[in-house]
Amino acid sequence: MLVLYNIGITLYYTLVYMVSLYKNKAKLWIKGRKKQQVQQLKSSIWFHFASLGEFEQGRPVLEAVKADYPQHKIVITFFSPSGYEARKNTPLASAVYYLPLDTAGNAQKFITTINPVMAIFTKYEYWYHFFNELHKQHVPLYLISGIFRPGQVFFKWYGGLHRKMLKLVTWFFVQDIPSKHLLHDAGITNVTISGDTRFDRVWANTQQTKELPQIAAFKNRQKLFIAGSTWPADEKLIAELITQHPGWKFIIAPHEVEEDKINGLMSLLPNESTIRFSNISNLTSNISNLIIDNIGMLSSLYQYADIAYIGGGFGAGIHNTLEAAAFGMPVIFGPKYDKFKEAKDLVELKAGFSINSQEELNTVAGLLMNDETARHGISEMAEEYVFENIGATDTILKYIKERH
Repeated sequence: MLVLYNIGITLYYTLVYMVSLYKNKAKLWIKGRKKQQVQQLKSSIWFHFASLGEFEQGRPVLEAVKADYPQHKIVITFFSPSGYEARKNTPLASAVYYLPLDTAGNAQKFITTINPVMAIFTKYEYWYHFFNELHKQHVPLYLISGIFRPGQVFFKWYGGLHRKMLKLVTWFFVQDIPSKHLLHDAGITNVTISGDTRFDRVWANTQQTKELPQIAAFKNRQKLFIAGSTWPADEKLIAELITQHPGWKFIIAPHEVEEDKINGLMSLLPNESTIRFSNISNLTSNISNLIIDNIGMLSSLYQYADIAYIGGGFGAGIHNTLEAAAFGMPVIFGPKYDKFKEAKDLVELKAGFSINSQEELNTVAGLLMNDETARHGISEMAEEYVFENIGATDTILKYIKERH
């Protein structure tokens, strides 16, 4: 199985290299790994994140560890360019790198160079050679905010190598009871149910909000609908919704902000009432639609919203619903949310609403936008749900501090 894994890693690199000839994201993935020089360190604490979302999810633990272990350098790695490019200059780390390709040689060289006293991975990302090298060098490996489902490869008859990866983890901090049971059934008992550190992150964000005067001026005390982390399939739905609610303001913050993506989104909306954030100095009273053409504002935008739509549900899966829910608002999203416990919880509480079509979006959004009393009750439920689930960071830090 390891031979097949190694072949798969090589094939993946080859495929990304081929795609990099015409896709910028793939080009960054290749070039970033080729050009980076990893600095020799005496000791470090290594945090790895798949992308930007996982960085924000693990950030409460990162901040707490940095404060509690000032004698160690913090090293961050990302798998994805979207995470690396957005946080390559974060003051929370002494060094930020792309995760090298998962080969035995790369793992040995990287870990020997940064000399971690512990490694902390968030939610996803299982790399055999890095896990094995940490184990060989007796470096504790913690997996935080983990969540497991029966359909994952770890629990399939052919998942022997992936189950071996699980056994290389020192301790799992998982989000829920079903995850713990699945690990137990696979012979993994070094597990604590800590909850999801994203709750800590989004709650902290509501307590120390960054004010955005330009957004306040755009809202101008009117009702505001924000669509965050959208993809083209979401944007077509929102464009149609906008035509039905002229009394509302709309903000769309797309997941990808390359110029061609922004131009495509602009073409869906009325020219006379739409503006890009980069041109917001030209804001006039007739502007009711704002497109965010940068990365990093979304978590602060939600404080101004009355209703949120979360993108991704017509593709691989929805993005972060908790950022919006923490500010106390109804959240709407597409049909692909089954991998996200918090989304399922919000739907069960009737604080989250899944839609499958334009007609369903029009109906759900119309009910919420026209009934302020119902919207207020839903907002209270969403905010309470987030507050009741904070505390994962404290659980994780208590365990780590007892052992380091």
